[in-house]
Amino acid sequence: MEQILQAITDWLDDNWLKFLTGLLLASAGWFLGQWRARRKWHKKEFLDRLNVSLNMIQDGRLMIRTVLEKSCRDIFLNDLAVAAVTAASQQTTAADPTLPLPKDDYWYYLNSVLNEVGEQFSIGQMRRDMGQSVTRETYLIFLTSECAGAARTRKVRAMLIQKKLLENLPADAPALEAESHITRWQTLQFLAQESKLAPHKFIEMEICL
Repeated sequence: MEQILQAITDWLDDNWLKFLTGLLLASAGWFLGQWRARRKWHKKEFLDRLNVSLNMIQDGRLMIRTVLEKSCRDIFLNDLAVAAVTAASQQTTAADPTLPLPKDDYWYYLNSVLNEVGEQFSIGQMRRDMGQSVTRETYLIFLTSECAGAARTRKVRAMLIQKKLLENLPADAPALEAESHITRWQTLQFLAQESKLAPHKFIEMEICL
């Protein structure tokens, strides 16, 4: 036992500085992580998450329903892509909630979301291939990060809406399920025009059920 204690003492004598440095770095990392988590919660910003929401108008009421929500890393599969999306989400404005990503790269980000959403509805494509009766509809997907005052939380959002609905939004605002949804209505109005001016920010997806 005495030899073991002596060996430990000798090791500490030779390595105490490295040990202390490692401990300090680990502690600093933990405190930094806690500070970032508290800051995100206080600001209600979760920009490392991607929320896919279905936007629809039923019986004159705007309805927003989550299709899926995952870490951006699980969607884009590349740290550089995640960093680009996160940085772009911090540059959106109340007037323009779309992500300011490079035009030549936009399709790759949208296609990553399309592939993830497609997995949720793959059974419909199988039914179609087998000659069974299915219902088909064309949707548009686009990337946003709403930061207007009425938005309760800020995330990277991939919005899903029937193409024919976005192209033919009603002139009058629909009824809202929550007051904060006025931000979404304003976003959809903006995107109805943006789809004509910047079609590279949108990708079509056919869903079968």
